[in-house]
Amino acid sequence: MTEDNYRPTILIVDDEEMVVTSLRNLFRLQTDYHIVTYNLPEKALEDAGKVMVDLVITDYLMPRIDGISFLARFKEIQPHAVRVLLTGYADKENAIKAINHVGLYQYIEKPWDNEALLMVVKNGLEKRGLLRALEKKIAELDQAHTSLKSIQTELIKAFM
Repeated sequence: MTEDNYRPTILIVDDEEMVVTSLRNLFRLQTDYHIVTYNLPEKALEDAGKVMVDLVITDYLMPRIDGISFLARFKEIQPHAVRVLLTGYADKENAIKAINHVGLYQYIEKPWDNEALLMVVKNGLEKRGLLRALEKKIAELDQAHTSLKSIQTELIKAFM
């Protein structure tokens, strides 16, 4: 798949089915993103190595594992995925702490504004796209460097 027709993948994790359904429908109606959803953060972590994710949105307050812990573990598996936290107003302080702890890109307060959320996701995906392009260029430079070293070695051998 070329960069022009690349379809970003968004992971949505929330223990409330209504939130997952609402977000899934919003993105399906307004975007062409590939959407993956989970109600159980443990299951999302279990499957995290199976599908590469460009951006993950998770709720802060979930039973058994909170959103910050989930994002920290998800970051270990997919460090380049952009991380967004949904939080209630009362959890705002914890969301701010998460910015440094898990490399949080943005937190969104519940109830969210659809247009603002779409803009955060769009901007986050643009950031991910730039990082993906940079990674590709670095890999190309590494390959070119390796080729040049090989040619240099062959030239030295030819003159010895």
